[in-house]
Amino acid sequence: MKRNRFDIVPLGELLEATPRNGYSPVCPELPTGKWVLGLSALDGRGLDLSGAKPAPANDPLVDKFLLRHGDFLISRSNTFDKVGRVGVFRGGLENCSYPDLMMRFRPDAEKVNPCYLETYLKSDAAIKFIRQHATGTSGSMKKINQATVESIPVVVPSIEEQATISEVLLEWYEAIQKTEQLIAAKERHYRHELSRLISRGQHPHAHVGAVAEEISARNRGGKWRTVALSDIATVWKGQQLNKAAMVEDGAYYALNGGIKPSGRTTEWNCEADMITVSSGGNSCGFINFNSERFWCGGDCFALKNLSPQVDVAYLFHYLKGQQHRMMALRTGSGIPHVYRSDIEAFPVVLPDLATQAAIARYLNALREEIDLLVKSVLALKTQKRGLMQKLLTGQWRLPVREEAAQA
Repeated sequence: MKRNRFDIVPLGELLEATPRNGYSPVCPELPTGKWVLGLSALDGRGLDLSGAKPAPANDPLVDKFLLRHGDFLISRSNTFDKVGRVGVFRGGLENCSYPDLMMRFRPDAEKVNPCYLETYLKSDAAIKFIRQHATGTSGSMKKINQATVESIPVVVPSIEEQATISEVLLEWYEAIQKTEQLIAAKERHYRHELSRLISRGQHPHAHVGAVAEEISARNRGGKWRTVALSDIATVWKGQQLNKAAMVEDGAYYALNGGIKPSGRTTEWNCEADMITVSSGGNSCGFINFNSERFWCGGDCFALKNLSPQVDVAYLFHYLKGQQHRMMALRTGSGIPHVYRSDIEAFPVVLPDLATQAAIARYLNALREEIDLLVKSVLALKTQKRGLMQKLLTGQWRLPVREEAAQA
């Protein structure tokens, strides 16, 4: 029978025992048959075992922190957006322990459905509570303690409704997970095709940062030419603007180191369908394609006046595929930046124009498919978040099936 209202219970009252910090041993280089998780194992979606490190075989403390199926783990120290991440150990790695920066606890199955509790601890309400109670003198690292974890308020329907809610939300989670796996597979396929079509063995290779004369001297007369970026585009930097004033006015918004006008203004200094390279800050070396008119200013270079022998879509795909090399040009011990001279000398492989266009059409189609899948998974996450809000607060109630109650 349904209760009219859901109870709100501190997490500590739903557990078998008090949450316990883990142990971080000195890890050997070679595998020993025992493992310890890294903090990155709690990735926001669950528990990723792929980054586990070898644990010492003869350290008796390691054995005290071995995980068993059904153990919950929560990050007790991390950055503000990652502290409090939750995952459940469901096997998959024998003799696996957990580090000091995590806490372990087990739910009392007679009081709370474990699947329901896992879902609830990943909800907006639980995450908001954890972030409000995270402490620390460092702005980048926040911590929660045992008392904070035990005091997390959990909305608790009847055990039968918990099972039904978990079953519904699990279907959404699986749909999101399968779509994300498909996106990852499509991204791998895109990178493979990019490498296959552009990084061919028949064209010469040049070192990043080489001057144009040294690059072009190696491949005269070939179908695939390697030239410096400055030979096919003007690397242009716009005027610096008062970003703070424009953002406050709502007329502009930031775009990878540049500024893009909104519908409230007609000011721009770059036309549509143009490539930019971020030249400063954490995104320095990032390649972007701007499909609308925009203002290039601040830490941003625009590639203007492309040679008629260059397809802009091909050039974008090529530079995006070489973005790691562009980002490797960063200099500076504080805020990194990339020099214009290094961007101008960046080598670009150029087949004939018709081949460029054919490659670009094919890669564009692959990217469009990925973009559609990304939009789809974002929509699923938004819908799941709204559904969780309704179900976990009792605004929407689900019929309780007999098999759900037995589960």
